[in-house]
Amino acid sequence: MDAWSDPFRASMCRKKEGGEIEFMATMNLTKEGSVYVLTMTNGVEQNTMTLDWTAEFQAALDEVAAAEGNAAFMVTSNDPKFWSNGINLPWLLAQPKECFPRLKEKLDGLFVRIALLDMPTVACLVGHTFAGAAVMSTCFDFRLMREDRGFFCFSEVDVRVPFTPLMHEMIATLTDYPSLRELMLTGKRIAGPEALAMKVVSAIYPGDVLPAKAMEFADFLSKKDRATFTSIKRGLRQGLIDKVEAQKK
Repeated sequence: MDAWSDPFRASMCRKKEGGEIEFMATMNLTKEGSVYVLTMTNGVEQNTMTLDWTAEFQAALDEVAAAEGNAAFMVTSNDPKFWSNGINLPWLLAQPKECFPRLKEKLDGLFVRIALLDMPTVACLVGHTFAGAAVMSTCFDFRLMREDRGFFCFSEVDVRVPFTPLMHEMIATLTDYPSLRELMLTGKRIAGPEALAMKVVSAIYPGDVLPAKAMEFADFLSKKDRATFTSIKRGLRQGLIDKVEAQKK
């Protein structure tokens, strides 16, 4: 377990034959060669985020972080429309008021862990990536997006959910300031071609080839020396590390 893991775990996973890790209802983890692939499977709920969802994701990261040797981590979705639609707002509105601060704390912890994970990470954005999901995607080293369908959007300004200080730090490395200002302050939706032009994503592909291209790229990254890659990526994220350490004081 790494330094940014969540100390809370429910018994949410089990190993299937062949080594696949299956999680309660919302995701599963497989390994293809040296690439760990987390597939979000709760398309009926648009792969939205709840407290249970964060715990399941953290449990997956426990498995990934325990791997030895060079590897990479990729997150995708088996839903044809959504990568993730962020926080599950209907669920949240039905919870006690103290739930929201707790959820934000759990999301902060999860996103920091992804951003500082000690191996290459790739987000395969097969569909809409909105709000908290857009924030989460910025925690990955690389984002590849579908070019023919799906939008990327920081909708927080419209749903009245401000970014946390840690989220601001994560998003800051996404692209240039004018692009960030436009995306974060207007809630503008951008499709694949514009996301590529704004340097929000590294590449775009038609939907039928995106998963294979993302896997090919993740496999390429998995051959990098893990310790060296981690040292460089955490250097690029030094502002985030400093912010995390400052919050502990």
